[in-house]
Amino acid sequence: MALRVAPLTNRKKAAILLVALGADTASQIFQHLTPDEIEYLSVEVARMGRVNAHLRESVIEEFHELCVAQEFIAEGGMDAARDMLTSAFGEEKASVIVARVMQALQVMPFDFLKKADASQITTFIQNEHPQTIALILAYLQPAQSAAILSGLPQDLRAEVARRIATLDKTPPEVIREVEIVLQKKLSSVVTTDFSHAGGVKSLVEVLNFVDRSTEKTILESLSENNPEIAEEVKKNMFVFEDIILLDDRAIQLVLKEVDTKELAVALKGVGENTQARIFKNMSERAAAMMKEEMEFMGPVRLRAVEESQQRIVGIIRKLEEAGEIIVARGGGEEMIA
Repeated sequence: MALRVAPLTNRKKAAILLVALGADTASQIFQHLTPDEIEYLSVEVARMGRVNAHLRESVIEEFHELCVAQEFIAEGGMDAARDMLTSAFGEEKASVIVARVMQALQVMPFDFLKKADASQITTFIQNEHPQTIALILAYLQPAQSAAILSGLPQDLRAEVARRIATLDKTPPEVIREVEIVLQKKLSSVVTTDFSHAGGVKSLVEVLNFVDRSTEKTILESLSENNPEIAEEVKKNMFVFEDIILLDDRAIQLVLKEVDTKELAVALKGVGENTQARIFKNMSERAAAMMKEEMEFMGPVRLRAVEESQQRIVGIIRKLEEAGEIIVARGGGEEMIA
């Protein structure tokens, strides 16, 4: 009998799309998302195992179809979009695309719970206030709510049922607050297997391209809510200050690829130890000229410093990928003679 594969959530599809688009493009997308959205997607990317080519292509195709559909909707409304999609893809495919668009445009509260196992939901909501449980069940599918309600302690079932029956309008901000709390609880009970290929490595590649403030925000949030993932990401990340972990030969190779003015700006934002290590791998004349350049330019905006550092980190990563230098991570790498 063939195994039944659970449908992907929109969040998982978004994570697959980010990885497929590549770190550079993904980092640009992150700039348009909220901190919460960045955190949720980062966790999904980190948890991701291998994605076969067929699934990846399917997600990309669905994304393209949604983009086309939403463009049609923006131009002429839903009815006009339906006609144009039918003309472009045929009636059957157009109906599927329109349904996806409608679903995307009308995401209901607690949508992230609708694909979860009822027994798991019961486990982590049964200690919530009866009014909170009633609010959650009111937004889920009746069959799923029934399974959850049946799994609650007997003395709690009647109280939750009563509150569902008397539930009145709930302010959107209250619903959103409950959603955020539940999402954090759910993420804390799901175990992550870091042995899968992809996952953390893909997230690290994205973070190595984002600006330093975004990187800091993501890592702080992960450290608070997903410390295991945060620790694994940090072990695999390379930031500009880690340049002192490179051997002298590697630093010299990096310096050959870096623009002098770019390096001067980048060094404005690091400590004396890092500066000294860089100067050590330059000729006395070049080091003196670099110090003069840094002094002459005066104060530099933090953003400019971070952007220069990030570009240099990009050069380091390219040299590593080309096998020209070795970047030690997670306590160093064993060398074989």
